[in-house]
Amino acid sequence: MTTRENFLRSIKHDSPEWVPRGDECVITVAPPGKERPFEEEGLDVWGVHWSYDPGMEGGTFPTPGRHPVRELSLWKESVHFPDVETWEWDEPAKTVWGVDRDKFLVQGFVEMGLFERSYLLLGMEEALVAYLKDPDTMSELTERIADYKIDVICKLHQSINMDLLWYGDDWGTQSDMFLPPEIWRQVIGPHTERIYRTAKELGILVNQHSCGFIEPVIPDIVEMGADVWNPCQPCNDLLSIKNRFKGRLTLWGGIDSQFVLGKPGVTTREVEEEVEKRIYDLASGGGYIAAPSHQIPYPKHIQQAMTEAITRYGYEVYRDKSTQIFEGAL
Repeated sequence: MTTRENFLRSIKHDSPEWVPRGDECVITVAPPGKERPFEEEGLDVWGVHWSYDPGMEGGTFPTPGRHPVRELSLWKESVHFPDVETWEWDEPAKTVWGVDRDKFLVQGFVEMGLFERSYLLLGMEEALVAYLKDPDTMSELTERIADYKIDVICKLHQSINMDLLWYGDDWGTQSDMFLPPEIWRQVIGPHTERIYRTAKELGILVNQHSCGFIEPVIPDIVEMGADVWNPCQPCNDLLSIKNRFKGRLTLWGGIDSQFVLGKPGVTTREVEEEVEKRIYDLASGGGYIAAPSHQIPYPKHIQQAMTEAITRYGYEVYRDKSTQIFEGAL
């Protein structure tokens, strides 16, 4: 069985032979429009200004006080939607020329989803207040952002013929969601579902990226059509989610980056134990891709210990046929 076939079997909960890592056979390609500058300050394609600090993760952050929308009632006059027709779509196409599609999957990378882009346009505090005080207007804004995202997805698919869509929108903090779930369902959910539906109509698997605690809306994204959720941070009850949505949602991530991989002085044995726990909790019946719960630089020996443990336990878990059923799911 090829790594590509095994990866797809994992997503489809169809008797994979080992737990994939996700980096063996997936090539990720971004559209040509810059949603966030990296390693330098400047404007993104929406005209939002980003500052640069080499000590920060990713290097750049939205410059406080430089958001384009100053008054919610004037958002239509203030927001200038990028024209995707003017982008150089040959550029992403070049990155997949010569790729053996029998061995590799191509994943489109579409970041800064509805919630994230809305607060980049309004400012975080202003956006959070607006979602609570004027959800109808915010729904109008997120609807238009979704229209833009759908255009990007369609153009990117024409360019690279993607197998998966990595769609990013961070909805959670460490302990709660940014928005009350009922507001999320009113304003974010319906337009996110349109994005999923577009991908599905194009034959693309949906890989929803959302950091933080988003457990209250996991049932929603499953019903909406998400195939995969990453990075599955352990502030969520991952075992409960696995058991509840057996055969319907693949978990990609889960290996604790905060309290294990990134812990000062962590030992390789602690890393091995964490990998073993996540694999035996989450891999039964397929539907698990083992990876860190957040992508940050780790010491080389920690990265190596994690990779070796994934390989060892990732094969071992499926040798025990009892893991091919969902134990304790009810």
